[in-house]
Amino acid sequence: MISDDAVESLPVVGPVVCAALGMEARAVRRGLARTPVVVVGYRARRADRLPDDCAALVTVGFGGALDERLRPGDVLVADEIRGTGPDTRPVPCSAPRLLAEELIRDGLSVQVGPLVTTTRIVRGRERAALAAQGARVADMESALVAARAGARPVAAVRIVVDGPGHPLLHPGTIGRGLAARRVLARTGPALERWGVLLVSGAQPPCSPPP
Repeated sequence: MISDDAVESLPVVGPVVCAALGMEARAVRRGLARTPVVVVGYRARRADRLPDDCAALVTVGFGGALDERLRPGDVLVADEIRGTGPDTRPVPCSAPRLLAEELIRDGLSVQVGPLVTTTRIVRGRERAALAAQGARVADMESALVAARAGARPVAAVRIVVDGPGHPLLHPGTIGRGLAARRVLARTGPALERWGVLLVSGAQPPCSPPP
């Protein structure tokens, strides 16, 4: 397991995993043997900590479902990352089906679809409007990380905590959050297997959305 500090002092030949919160980083680290994790902060305000020489950037953490078919504890692997600004273009993610297959191998409930990064927690009509555009989960970091990645491959994995039928401001959120953290802690091995295939060239670096 490689610490944040090691990322700054060692060359990184594989992907780097980034999480907004320390609790997310600690959870995903449990399943990682050799992949570094960087805490980029709320809304990726510390994205300048990310290295410039890694093979790919992978955002992980919790998210809010826009699609009512997604339940708390489900995993969304993004096939594209969208922003909400007028000039932003969707960023295609790298080999999302392969990553989903690796997570499913480890017994997780996984779906693939568009992820949208918003500037605030979305509810009600705003949530419904994003869902009508095809987005399935919202977060507040992935598009910012993807913009920093440049030409490097990107991926995003989000564990659902809340959704249309499971509001964030509710006593049940604590239990859902703990359950989501347990799911996140199981994602590391699949992330590393996916990373090996990506770096080895066994899979194309970018997979277009279906």
